[in-house]
Amino acid sequence: MLYSKIEGEGKPFIIMHGFLGMSDNWKTLAGQYVESGFQVHILDLRNHGRSFHSDEWSYEAMVQDVYEYCQANNLGRIDILGHSMGGKVAMLFATTHPEMVDKLIVADIGPKFYKQHHEDILAGLNAVDFSVKPSRNDVEEIVSQYVSDLGTRQFLLKNLYWKEQGQLAFRFNLTAFNNNLDAIGKPLPDNLVFDKPTLFIRGGNSGYIQDSDVESIRQHFPNLKLETIPNAGHWLHAENPKMFFELTTEFLKE
Repeated sequence: MLYSKIEGEGKPFIIMHGFLGMSDNWKTLAGQYVESGFQVHILDLRNHGRSFHSDEWSYEAMVQDVYEYCQANNLGRIDILGHSMGGKVAMLFATTHPEMVDKLIVADIGPKFYKQHHEDILAGLNAVDFSVKPSRNDVEEIVSQYVSDLGTRQFLLKNLYWKEQGQLAFRFNLTAFNNNLDAIGKPLPDNLVFDKPTLFIRGGNSGYIQDSDVESIRQHFPNLKLETIPNAGHWLHAENPKMFFELTTEFLKE
């Protein structure tokens, strides 16, 4: 069963993080959704955060995990939000279980195929040898040789934890990612459609959703609303949480 944090009372609202993220990334916004009257479920997807590790890592497997989570928690009708990889999971979940989803929100990812572009990040993570018991500073120094952006490094290093005294480890399942590297870029199958209210939000400085992608998004999600957060990149919910919260709550309460 997936690890989750559940807070609040009201309409169930599931939130799913992106690749190499975890539920903690959404803690602050989740609290605001709770204050707006939702019962918020922020999930750790398989091979991430505190959820279980598995050799199998695919969008189909992640959707099945979310389905089983909903069944176990008696969630019949939900609203769902996913960022990046979590957005792909949300899209596949909504199109394969439309009877369970009332509203869908996708943050800065489209249904199309994305070429693998995490090579430097994965090289940095794979360069860390935990058998020599590095300190947090040691790990950051190693990763910084591959990942120059401080914000990205801080995001990655949130996954460090003390497995036992004196022994750090990453929470995510790096072996599964190394062995299934192409899984993350896979497109939504052509024939899948979700015709209920759908909000896509993109960062104005992010290249993940281009104007040329909108028509193909609409083929899957005909009841589409597209919003852009100016001067924000791929981590738009962290770069401008105020506007992200306003856009999403306005959509959810329509």
